[in-house]
Amino acid sequence: MQPITIIGAGLAGWTTVREFRKLDTTTPVVVITTDNGDFYAKPSLSNAFAQKRTPEQLVSTPAAKMVETLGVTLLAHTQVTQIDTAAKTVQVLTNGVASTVPYSQLVLATGAQPIRAPVQGNATDRIKVVNSLADFAAFYKALGVGAIANTGAGDAPSSATGNGVDKGAAKTVVLVGAGLIGCEFANDLLQAGHQVHIVDPSPRPLAALLPESAGVALQHALQALGAHWHLSRTVQAVDSAAGTALAVTLSDGSQVQADAVLSAIGLRADTALAAAAGLACERGIVVDAHLQTSAQQVYALGDCAQYAVAGQRTLPYVMPIMNAARSLAAGLAGQPTDLAFPLMPVTIKTPALPIVVAAPHPATIGNWVADGEAQGAGVWRFIDAQGVQRGFVLTGTQTARRVELGKSTVL
Repeated sequence: MQPITIIGAGLAGWTTVREFRKLDTTTPVVVITTDNGDFYAKPSLSNAFAQKRTPEQLVSTPAAKMVETLGVTLLAHTQVTQIDTAAKTVQVLTNGVASTVPYSQLVLATGAQPIRAPVQGNATDRIKVVNSLADFAAFYKALGVGAIANTGAGDAPSSATGNGVDKGAAKTVVLVGAGLIGCEFANDLLQAGHQVHIVDPSPRPLAALLPESAGVALQHALQALGAHWHLSRTVQAVDSAAGTALAVTLSDGSQVQADAVLSAIGLRADTALAAAAGLACERGIVVDAHLQTSAQQVYALGDCAQYAVAGQRTLPYVMPIMNAARSLAAGLAGQPTDLAFPLMPVTIKTPALPIVVAAPHPATIGNWVADGEAQGAGVWRFIDAQGVQRGFVLTGTQTARRVELGKSTVL
C-alpha cells in the first residue's frame, strides 16, 4: 500500500494527519518537512516576548511524540525537489542524499513565504522575518534576549542564565509593516519593555482590514504603550552603525537608530513546487470544494491554498485551516466531504486594544458603519449595497459580542 504523503509539518499538515487518524489508523502516512517537525502554534510567535517564552517553550509537542502518537513516518530536514504527478512520486533530498517517495494521495501544506520589500544599505542581511519557529529563534537571538544555539527549530536555547533569558537592557526595534502581524509584534515587544518604531506606507495601521476610526483607535492604543509611528513612509535603507547598531533610513530622509529590524509586510503563498509540477496556481494553489488541485489525488490546504469555496481567496488563518483539514481528512479516508467555511471572525492579538474582525469578501461593495454616534463605541458593521451586513469589527469590551454580531452577518 502506497502511503498518503504530506509535504509540510505546520498546523495544516499535522492537523490533517490528526483528523485522518481519527478515521483511519492503518494507512501509512509520510510527513516531509524542512525543519525537525516539532509541533507549535504559529500564532504564538507574535506574543511570546511579553510572556517571556523562549523558542523551546513554544514547542507544544516534540516531533518524536507526534510520530509515536499518530503512527507516521517523518522525513525531517528534508527538501522536496520535484513532484511527478504521472508517476505519483516526489523527489527529496535529505542531508544531500536524493531519494524517491511514492504516494497514493499527496497533500501540499507548504505554507507561505514572507514578502520582502526592496531595501538598500550594507546591512540588509540583518533584516529579520518571523514565519517559523526557526525565524523566531533568530529574531530572539538578534534582540540579545538569550543566546540561541544555531540549530533547527525547536532545539533548546543555551544561555549563561540557564533559561535562555537575558536580563539585559531593552532594545530598539524598527518594525516594517503595520498590518495584522506587524501590530501583534509591536504590542508584544512593547509589553516586553522594548522600544518600537513602526513604519508603513499607509496612513494608519491595519488600513486594509479595519474601518478608519478603528485603525486610528489601535494607533492611539499602541502609542499609549510607547509606539513611535512613522506612517505614510517606507524604509529605504538599513546600514551598519556604531557597534552592533543599525541605521534605518526612511523615505522622508529621517533616520532611526535600532538594535534590530523586523519585516512584517505580508505573506505570499508558497506555490513553487506546485507550479513546477504543472498545477494550476494563481494567488495560491487552486483547489476545489474537496481541496483537490488540478491534478488527480493531489490536494492542498493552509496558507498555500486558494479556495474556490471562499471566492478564490487565500485564507492564512487558523480557523480556515482547521475546517479544511477536517474536510480533507474525510476525503483521504474515502468519505469525500465538500468544504464549507462558516463565518470565521479573526481575533487580533493586540491587548492594548483587543480586536475581532469578520472581514467581508474584498470584492463586496459597501461601507463600514459605526454603531452609535460616538466613535469609541467599538462596533462597526460592513453594509453592502443592498443593506445586508457582510462583516463586522469589534474592539475593546465589545469583542464579547462576536457571536451576536455573527448571527446577523450574511456570508
